[in-house]
Amino acid sequence: MTGRIEARLQELGITLPAPAAPVANYIPYNLSGRLVVVSGQIPLREGKIAFTGKVGAGVSMEDGRAAARLCFINLVAQVKAACGGDLDKVTRVLRLGGFIAAGPDFTQHAVVMNGASDLAVEVFGEAGRHARTTIGVPSLPGDAAVEVEGMFEIG
Repeated sequence: MTGRIEARLQELGITLPAPAAPVANYIPYNLSGRLVVVSGQIPLREGKIAFTGKVGAGVSMEDGRAAARLCFINLVAQVKAACGGDLDKVTRVLRLGGFIAAGPDFTQHAVVMNGASDLAVEVFGEAGRHARTTIGVPSLPGDAAVEVEGMFEIG
């Protein structure tokens, strides 16, 4: 039987990928009590970075938002693994942290990060409303345009 969150993902036309393996000396997520802390996820699609470069300088705002959305999809794939395959165990999206690769004059980081935040609410409803930090950075691993990390509560 498909769970409530899986059904919602299907309604949105989202198929979760296999969780990405770490590329360095870290783990993809950490569990502590009812918390799942997920390492930063880049906009991987089928094993390749789908959005590279700097937002506002070669990467459009629309593509930046799409990159943040894809990062959130990859976060959810990690959370699903942490929950033993049952996303209905997620009781709340507590926090998202966004890193936006951009030049020094770019100021629309929050708009880009809304790609992830909006999807969190679309998928998890009111439980998807979260605290958030969004930071502009000069570069990200693999020249990714965006990276998003998260903290989730499970029951």
